[in-house]
Amino acid sequence: MSNGNSVTLIGNITREPELRFTPSGQATSTFGLAVNRRWQNRQTQEWEEATSFFDVVCWRELAENSSESLEKGARIIVTGRVEQRSWETPDGERRSKVEVIADELGPSLRWATCQITKNDRRSSGYDGLGGGSPQAGDEYIADGVAAEEPF
Repeated sequence: MSNGNSVTLIGNITREPELRFTPSGQATSTFGLAVNRRWQNRQTQEWEEATSFFDVVCWRELAENSSESLEKGARIIVTGRVEQRSWETPDGERRSKVEVIADELGPSLRWATCQITKNDRRSSGYDGLGGGSPQAGDEYIADGVAAEEPF
């Protein structure tokens, strides 16, 4: 994570992680994350709440582990970077979306416990951290359309 583009989010998974593979065999998973913010209105003394929704993308071992370990409703911590991806639909419309590319994921232990099971060490072909970015030329399917990764 460089150039000041890093984000840490704590929230609840809104949809089951979906595991897919690029044509070159790289695993990728995506899921939704809802992040709630709650504050007290100083004028009315009422509690107010706002929810932001994020799409989270994982690659390689992190993708496989997240699809095996996470489920809708789980409260997790995500660290990564924000990326904007653009593509053209088959109808010629330009689309774009902002996603969080996860570097690390973990359960939130504030209101839950968990059991950690360490996987055998696998060579990731990237940086040995188990996460990271796709290689040039990797593609994945987003919103039903094959999309070239912007990095």
